This record gives sequence, structure tokens and C-alpha cells, in this order.
Amino acid sequence: MTVFDIPIGALNGGPAELARYRGKALLVVNVASRCGLTPQYAGLQALADTYADRGLVVLGVPCNQFAGQEPGSAAEISDFCQVNYGVTFPLTEKIDVNGPERHPLYTTLVDAPDADGHTGDVRWNFEKFLVTPDGTVAARFAPTVEPAADELRIAIEKALPTTA
Repeated sequence: MTVFDIPIGALNGGPAELARYRGKALLVVNVASRCGLTPQYAGLQALADTYADRGLVVLGVPCNQFAGQEPGSAAEISDFCQVNYGVTFPLTEKIDVNGPERHPLYTTLVDAPDADGHTGDVRWNFEKFLVTPDGTVAARFAPTVEPAADELRIAIEKALPTTA
């Protein structure tokens, strides 16, 4: 089983259908609207815009586990993202990324190490996981790694499918 086989809901209801992204690179990011890192939404949207035609999908995963920084309803989260950052990339339902209620998506992701060797629990909002077109978790990036960071862009370039 890969990330693409895991059921998760879409933010505005129904299934997110991750299987439709099989064959594309997927950047999975736990997001929050009231965090000091929230401005990363702009950079994530820029990545989505830049690489969409080459086979990258940015997937925002709202989570309220870090200091209650994503308290809103699905409609409030959606409105916030669209109004403030023009987000067009898909957003999932709000989930837990750590603890006993950790969603299976994150159970699959958290064993990947970041550049410092960190594995396990997600440390904060905007931690990033890069998944290859075949569903392998290729890289993990700390929350403070900006979407425009060279290390993230280089990893994305390597993970992109040979044909989008």
C-alpha cells in the first residue's frame, strides 16, 4: 500500500481520492491558518503553480494539534486559504498527524527522515513530505524549510515524473 491507496476526505466533503495523483509527485503539508508559518501558503501555491504542468500536486492537510492553530470549520479554512493566499491546490479534511488518532496517511509518512535524521512525530505545522509518482516517500522537510528553499525545489525536480 502507498500514500495513493489511503482513504482520506476532502476538506469540503467527499473523498480526496489520492489515487488520482498516482504517477505524479505529491508534496503533503500539514497546514494551519493561525500559525507564524501560515504565510508559507503563498510559497506552496507558487510551487503548485510552477510545477503543476510537470506533475507536482501540493496537498494541504489541515491539523489543529499544534497550539490549536487550525480551529476553523471546513468552510472557514477553505475561505481563509482562498481569500488570503489564493490557494487552488487540494485540501483534505482536518486530521490528527500525531498521537493515538494519527491518520493512516501520516502513519505512512512519518518514518521518513528529514535532513537532520528526524523521524516519527510531526514537529509543527507546515512539515513537508515529498512522495514520488510510485508512492515512495522520498524526502521530509522541517516546518521551517520555506517552499522556495533550494533543497526543497531540488528534491521536487528529482521527484517529478518523466512525463506529466
